Amino acid sequence: MRFQTPLVRATLIRRYKRFLADVRLPDGTEAVAHCPNPGAMLGLADPGLAIWVEPNDDPRKKLKYGWRLAELPDGHWCGIDTSVPNRVVFEALSAGAVAELSGYDQVRPEVAYGTGSRVDFLCRGADLPDAYVEVKNVHLRRDGDLAEFPDSVTARGAKHLAELSEMAAQGHRAVMLYLVQRTDCARMGFAADLDPTYAAAVERAAAAGVEMLAYDTTISPEGVGLGRAIPVTGKLPLGAID
Repeated sequence: MRFQTPLVRATLIRRYKRFLADVRLPDGTEAVAHCPNPGAMLGLADPGLAIWVEPNDDPRKKLKYGWRLAELPDGHWCGIDTSVPNRVVFEALSAGAVAELSGYDQVRPEVAYGTGSRVDFLCRGADLPDAYVEVKNVHLRRDGDLAEFPDSVTARGAKHLAELSEMAAQGHRAVMLYLVQRTDCARMGFAADLDPTYAAAVERAAAAGVEMLAYDTTISPEGVGLGRAIPVTGKLPLGAID
């Protein structure tokens, strides 16, 4: 997935009201940028952080910049836009680049299922069970090379796991795909201290047959792409981790 407009390097002044950030542009002027991330963004919203914003000239948009990336130590990157993972995964699924789902030749986004919900992707292929795929953005890192989800309480995330479990019970494939939008992580696990309810829901879903997948990403100011599969760690039933 390539960014539509070349990104501009800026300095974060502060993030506030969840979706707003004051930034300092290269010429020294200050601007308000949209922060497309409702999470806690632990360690990613410190004043003085080098970030990259995407300018726009859309008259329908009140804010003329959108925050896309954060620069990390040792040349690493983090994507903070929570809408990016679905775009990356759609491109990857359509190209057969997700090995566990490479046999599916039809990928439909936003298909109604469960109780008033829409699954991120419904994959279909000849002689294959339908695959219901939910995608989650992961950008929390607190310990070594371990990425964690979630970074704050997510009742919606637990609901998605319950709905995927129901799809598995009906004989379909149910897949939770965690996309790690960081380049400094090699494993993915669950932040049970931040949301114990979600961690417990993961265990129940895995026991019900929901597949837990995690992929890292390639990130640069040009765009974000699917990387390699990384292991999922945590209290999951044997066979739930690919």
